[in-house]
Amino acid sequence: MQLIDLIKYALSEDIGDGDHTSLSTIPSTATGKARLIVKEEGILAGMRIAPIVFELVDPKIVFNQLLQDGTAVKPGDIAFTIEGPSISLLSAERLVLNFMQRMSGIATVTNRYTKELEGLHTKVIDTRKTTPLMRELEKEAVRIGGGGNHRFGLFDMILIKDNHVDFAGGISQAIGAAQQYLKKTGKDLKIEIEVRNFDELNEAIEFGGIDRIMLDNFTPEMLTQAVKVIDGRFETEASGGITLNTLRSYAFSGVDFISVGALTHHIKSLDLSLKAF
Repeated sequence: MQLIDLIKYALSEDIGDGDHTSLSTIPSTATGKARLIVKEEGILAGMRIAPIVFELVDPKIVFNQLLQDGTAVKPGDIAFTIEGPSISLLSAERLVLNFMQRMSGIATVTNRYTKELEGLHTKVIDTRKTTPLMRELEKEAVRIGGGGNHRFGLFDMILIKDNHVDFAGGISQAIGAAQQYLKKTGKDLKIEIEVRNFDELNEAIEFGGIDRIMLDNFTPEMLTQAVKVIDGRFETEASGGITLNTLRSYAFSGVDFISVGALTHHIKSLDLSLKAF
């Protein structure tokens, strides 16, 4: 879904046939000013989205950006000010806050993960564990927080996971079938294979023709050994229950990427408030 369509659907969901509270209490000719106030420390995200929402609600709204995406903010900071028809400001308020609070929460958590990896080779990346229809914005928030993106969806990479392997009949069968599929369709997609143990790892290495190996639920010690066995022949990725507290111990293995679903699916929104002044 395109961003503009997403915002339009979200506005329709919220406003319906009209913001009747504002329409009933505020003169249609009234104008006002408001500002977005930060209420807790974090990383700001969503500044690209906010003006688009206001523009779609009412082109007469004037948006004055004061901070950039990725800014480390603290309570009392002002991200932007707006001025325009009062009813329009109120109609756009909740959607802007919903987008920005969630995106800022994701950026803030991602930033904590990236700081844990300072000085190390490993990069933290997200997964497909995102809110339906919000993937573009949530993955953007991960980038703003300093993390990286895995594949966007099912269409832009072949990621052979455990269920694929089991249904295909094994590691070699799954990789071979994926290679034949790409040859037949003419698609240029990277192939990643998930392995659960050293037997599967050795089979994947021997079969070859892949770009990345995902080492699922390996301990830090196992991961260190696996990275040595792979020896730079393929990109490496660790996944499976890795938390902020254990992240660095896994990264010491030298693995290229650590994928963390919690960057997008286990998030506390950053506290922001839009207030008239």
